[in-house]
Amino acid sequence: MTAQSGQIINKVRFEQLLPAFCRGRIVVRVMVLAQALAILLALATDVSSDFWARLGLTSLFVHWVALLTVALLCRFQRRLYKVPPQQLAALALLLLLVVTLGVSTAAFSMLHASGWQQPSDFYRFLLQTLLIALLVGVMGIQLFALYVEHSWRLTAQSRSELDALQARIRPHFLFNSLNTVAELTQQDPAAAEKALLDLASLFRAALNAGVQVELQEELALTRQYLALEQWRLGSRLQLEWLVPDDLPHTLLPCLTLQPLLENAVRHGIERCSKPGVIRFELHQSARYLTIVLTNPAGDLPPAEGGNGMALQNIRRRLELQFGDDAKLSTGVNQGEYRVKLVIPLTKVSA
Repeated sequence: MTAQSGQIINKVRFEQLLPAFCRGRIVVRVMVLAQALAILLALATDVSSDFWARLGLTSLFVHWVALLTVALLCRFQRRLYKVPPQQLAALALLLLLVVTLGVSTAAFSMLHASGWQQPSDFYRFLLQTLLIALLVGVMGIQLFALYVEHSWRLTAQSRSELDALQARIRPHFLFNSLNTVAELTQQDPAAAEKALLDLASLFRAALNAGVQVELQEELALTRQYLALEQWRLGSRLQLEWLVPDDLPHTLLPCLTLQPLLENAVRHGIERCSKPGVIRFELHQSARYLTIVLTNPAGDLPPAEGGNGMALQNIRRRLELQFGDDAKLSTGVNQGEYRVKLVIPLTKVSA
């Protein structure tokens, strides 16, 4: 594994120690678990009293503790990122106990005012709630530690696979490009030099396949690749480039688009008995960037090997970088192969 990949893994480890408590789905999951705990507590106490009243009060108490704890973790999340794992677990547990202490004191005052608890029961009530919070907190930390450890292993495995894919441009493309350059050296030395520079840029990008680049840089690489193929295929390859002049400043994994265009050339244009068109469209919304790539499905026998491996690799890299926020879908419609890539817009740091 390269040093750069190791730094990325360390960063992922650093930020995976705390979930994104400010996100709605995390809050919903916490509330579901809190309600499950409230039901268990209501079932475990005296069965002679009114179950529904006991469940309502227990749910109110547990949800207040859960919501306040999540809100505080969300508020101080960036600062907590800098805390080592063992200290972070202790701080999270301490925060849970402090919140439980505050909510318990307020809840006892309300219960006492309504006649549910006697003054002599205050310390026992406080001890019970703190012990329950301590046990739940310790169990939660242990379960989350198992989840983080499993996630780290998957991340390390994915990064190792990505390192194995670096500098992997298909041999047939390299041989075709070198043959093209050899022919150009006799006909147009300036064009041969330009083709060699484009080829060098692609292989340089392959060495950095594990990092993110700006959209403008990624599009420049795709144009360099298409220029190489244009020299080889001539009029057989026709391009329709529908890209706005004002491109968003966003990041995506390096060499995400080039393999898609390589598939379009190899499994589309090269399989056509007549000239074919590759259409590249780019659309931007408030939160997402959508790229649509279409090419002829081809009427000649398929080339050796399929494009499934390249698509699978791209999906894996997008999942590693964006999680469920990125989508890559494919389909055939009226003799055209269509690839749709949707990625979230990522703010480029200065």
